[in-house]
This record gives sequence, structure tokens and C-alpha cells, in this order.
Amino acid sequence: MKSHDELKKLIVISPEILGGTPVFRNTRVPVKNLFDYLKAGDSLFEFLENFPSVDKKVALKVLDLAEYLVKHEELSNEAAA
Repeated sequence: MKSHDELKKLIVISPEILGGTPVFRNTRVPVKNLFDYLKAGDSLFEFLENFPSVDKKVALKVLDLAEYLVKHEELSNEAAA
């Protein structure tokens, strides 16, 4: 799936980096931090201010791909029902 290939370009999972926690490529910032910030009501701007090593375009692309995967999964589940 194309979206999975795109995610691999943006996110790294390696046992040598934070014990295998998914991080933004070329950083040690867990991707989960982005979602935690947004769930807490913080803005993308606040997240990027606190994690300057994360590029805004990369964060937005991760959010876009997450949205795509959720929508795609919803469509798959509806088709199976």
C-alpha cells in the first residue's frame, strides 16, 4: 500500500532508537507525542515549538496519512458488514 511506504519515509522504528518507539525520521521525537498534544487540545504550532527538530511538512504529512488510513479502514469495515 502506498500510504505505508510513505509512512516509512517519515517514521523510523528501530530497537536502537528509544527502544523501538516510532519516531519522526532524523529525530528522537516519538510520533505519539504529536497525537498526545492534539488530544490534549494543544495546537500543531505548540507541538512544533516544543519539538523544533520535527519539520512542519512532515508532521502534516503524518496527520494526512493517519487520516487516510482511518478513512480507508472505515471503508474496508463497511464493505465487510
